[in-house]
Amino acid sequence: MTDRVDDASGPVAAEDSPGVPGDEEWWRRRIAAWRASERVLTRGAVRPTVGEELAALAAHAGEVYDLDLTVDTYGDGVVAELERRVAELLGKEAAAFFPSGTMAQQVALRCWAGRTGNPVVALHPMAHPEVWEGEALSVVSGLRVAHPTTEARQPTAEEVRGMSEPFGTLMVELPLRDPGFLLPSWEELTELVEAAREREAVVHFDGARLWECTTHFGRPLAEIADLADSVYVSFYKSVGGHSGAALAGPAALVEEARVWRHRYGGQLFRQFPQALAALVGLERELPKLPSYVAHAKVVAEALREGFAEAGVPWFRLVPEVPATHQFHVWLPYEAERLSEAAVRQAEETRTTLFARFFPGGPVPGVSLTEVTVAEEALAWSPAEVRAAVGEFVRRIG
Repeated sequence: MTDRVDDASGPVAAEDSPGVPGDEEWWRRRIAAWRASERVLTRGAVRPTVGEELAALAAHAGEVYDLDLTVDTYGDGVVAELERRVAELLGKEAAAFFPSGTMAQQVALRCWAGRTGNPVVALHPMAHPEVWEGEALSVVSGLRVAHPTTEARQPTAEEVRGMSEPFGTLMVELPLRDPGFLLPSWEELTELVEAAREREAVVHFDGARLWECTTHFGRPLAEIADLADSVYVSFYKSVGGHSGAALAGPAALVEEARVWRHRYGGQLFRQFPQALAALVGLERELPKLPSYVAHAKVVAEALREGFAEAGVPWFRLVPEVPATHQFHVWLPYEAERLSEAAVRQAEETRTTLFARFFPGGPVPGVSLTEVTVAEEALAWSPAEVRAAVGEFVRRIG
């Protein structure tokens, strides 16, 4: 299954896949409308051109690395510098760069299974490996999964303690994206980790979006990462890199992960564009994330007020108060109808309020979209958000 474009879709069909509405003509119309917008609320609605991406990288790469040094070869040079930087940020002994987060986590969980002697991974059924990796944990890595809970929330310490079979690794996704970017409290997280230790298991954090969790937990990245034996982080989610990920943890584990990375086909000859883009993101975007998280709360409340003022019969924001700079908006209309209204609003007002909507699961006539509050949204006042909601609702028809 193709993974979704970051920040632009929900826990259903892939955002980049043609769907309904998804024929080529509608897709081109959508991209044109969003690119022509003068104001955009949610990041991910507008895709840059190749030229724009190259120009942005060239403009800022010299700020984070000496461009007179030679390009990387199989992971040295700028790639090694990125690995050093990530290990420092997360307070871990070492880190290894991977071309994808899927590969990084497959390798991490495989390595831990070998070290613990237990192939069972405890994780949420809506976690990324279960939903978006084509059953790779079992098909590729020979591992087996067990679910502490099936509820659309983070598992509890009591549920982990009460699991009926032993498991070697507890994987915790922070935040848990598919149910709505959900985070536990700091106390709940520490208790969850303690419960896994009591079961003699190691703990791995799926921290694809760990970067924006510091505000919610009130602690720096290194203190959060210190709870886990290993952590995976993404470079294109939240910090705006081109692609790639890193696995951080004990030096011995990371060294073993490098061997498996090569076996999985991830030892690439040249990776300097991805590494440079990641370093630029860590330098320029990472410090801004707390302001995005704070403004997401403002935007969410304004959306709630706007829907109420517009007379929408039912709506829901998940979570009610965003824990990060991302959240879900649920509305009682068909996804096609809402997606068309969003595009029409962009075409007619040069304002993009929402990206694409998706069916909300088994209940017909209920749809959702993701909202990602980033730099382009900081200029939006609550009154402007409410006004844009009114314009959007009028176009639903």
